[in-house]
Parts: sequence; structure tokens; C-alpha cells
Amino acid sequence: MVLVVEKLRKSFGRRVAVEDVSFAVDEGDVVGVLGLNGAGKTTTMRMIAGYLEPDDGFVKIFNVDMALDRRRAQERVGYLPEGAPLYGEMTPLAFLQFVAAARGMAPDRARNAVRRAAQDAHLGDTIDRPIETLSKGYRRRVGLAAALLHEPMLLVLDEPTDGLDPNQRQAVRELVRRLAPERAILISTHSLEEVEAVCTRAIVIHHGRVVADSTPQALTERHGTLEAAFRTLTKGEEAIG
Repeated sequence: MVLVVEKLRKSFGRRVAVEDVSFAVDEGDVVGVLGLNGAGKTTTMRMIAGYLEPDDGFVKIFNVDMALDRRRAQERVGYLPEGAPLYGEMTPLAFLQFVAAARGMAPDRARNAVRRAAQDAHLGDTIDRPIETLSKGYRRRVGLAAALLHEPMLLVLDEPTDGLDPNQRQAVRELVRRLAPERAILISTHSLEEVEAVCTRAIVIHHGRVVADSTPQALTERHGTLEAAFRTLTKGEEAIG
């Protein structure tokens, strides 16, 4: 199993953000993580990627416990966080070279990895422009390229198409489909269309708990549409920002 998440719990003061979240993801799975704003999606993704310590429970990547051997576990993870932090004064090329060096890649491997990731993320002629001059969509694509750089077996993508235009979203979907057979992919998204287009499973989180873990097709058959399923599972509540 590529990823095992067991009984994750995380609180911030008196607020419980994630409570008893468990699931597993294997090679070839593309899992959409759905929920209202504040449901616990991003907190869960951060714990899986090793950027946030759970209060309880564990995350294992290829049976490597994230809390006990963080470096070895994170070597197997490509993480695109929400609002991925970038160095605005750098060009995408310089930033990807920096990431490759930080990961300890040998020069030849780094050159090939940077070229491949830039192509996969469709950076085009923006590769030599300062990141701070790029649109939100292109900055998102730079973050995606960084997540793909070391060819991880687990991709954790938090809102990967946020800020992208329809053509760019389609390009990301095609990339996910191409990558999926050889790795596990976890996508946090607000887009039900995204889940229907690329995901083999949908996990719905509500008030920090998993309230559904099924295929999009099964949820649609049970509730009529995926949107109806989502509204039912989240009790029709509005996003809380």
C-alpha cells in the first residue's frame, strides 16, 4: 500500500480540525478529497505530507511512519500545498534547480528532472521570467512542477487547478491521468467536475470526519448526482470561509 492514514486527529486550541480520519491509497488510485471550507481537508493533507504533526494517529508511506522517519517518508511524496510558497525573485528554472539541489540530486539527474517537470507542468516560455511577474495560474504550475520534480510515488495536491483557466485545467487533468497508473494521487478540491473527470475515489470530509469513501459513480448512483451526494453528506451547509 502506498499510503495508510490511521485515526488522524488534530486540534488547534479548543477547535478539533480533524477527528479519527482513516483511509488507504494504493498505486493507480486517484482520490479526490472533498469538503466545505474549514472541513479539515487542508489540515489532513498537511499531516499526510509531513508538514504538520498530528495529535494522534499515524501516516505511513510505503510502511515508513512519517512521524518516526520523516525524511525517508517525504522522499516518496510530492506535495503541492494550497497557495504554494515560491520565491518571487527567482525564475521557474532557477526555482526548480534550487529544489533539485535541496533534494540532493546529482547534476545530470537534476537537469533531466527540471526539464521533464517543466514540460509536464507546461511552463513554456515563462521558465525564464521572474515568478513574481507570472499570473496566479502559472505560479500554480511552477508549484506543480516542483511537486513532480523527483518523480514521487505519492502525489499530494491541494487545489492543483486553483487559478487555472479551462485549457490549463484540462492539461493538468491529462497529466494526472498519465501519471496515475504508476503512482498514488491525492487531490483536495472544491471542484466536483474535477472529481468526476479524473478521480477513481471520492472521500468526503465533514467537520473533520470522513463521512463517505466511495467511487464517484457509486455516489452518483445513490444520490442522483455527485453534487446531490455532496450536499446530502454535508447536510446542505454553506461554506464557512
